[in-house]
Amino acid sequence: MHQDLVKATGRLHVLLRNEETLVTREYWFDNLVVTVGKNWIAARMKDAPPTQMTHMAVGTSATAAAAGDTALGAELARVALSTAGGTVAANVVTYAATFPAGTGTGALVEAGILNAVAAGTLLVRTVYAVINKGAADAMTVTWTVTIS
Repeated sequence: MHQDLVKATGRLHVLLRNEETLVTREYWFDNLVVTVGKNWIAARMKDAPPTQMTHMAVGTSATAAAAGDTALGAELARVALSTAGGTVAANVVTYAATFPAGTGTGALVEAGILNAVAAGTLLVRTVYAVINKGAADAMTVTWTVTIS
């Protein structure tokens, strides 16, 4: 008997830039594809797919990511993705967003991808060691979700 186990995993790449646009810090984090995110992926195979992912959010709650999460613990800022729906290559979807100077300023410890400007379906969530984003800093996040 053949058993094929399909799995969804994600990884973030974060670049923090100062006001001179120099990269000051770089981070890599793994994430959790939450249950509602997996349901969203499955629904994409239907005739009438759900709304595509359009936004990335950051927050300040260090509560561990859990499969049942439907939102960030304490969302601080949300911005539109560089390309709504992400870009697809083989079995990998890449999402990217930039939090400009003055947006998402603070001690950031969580991030997620959602399909609405407010509320919406949460695809993925991660909690990480603090990234201190200053008011003059811009932060670019590239997030890959792999179906394997």
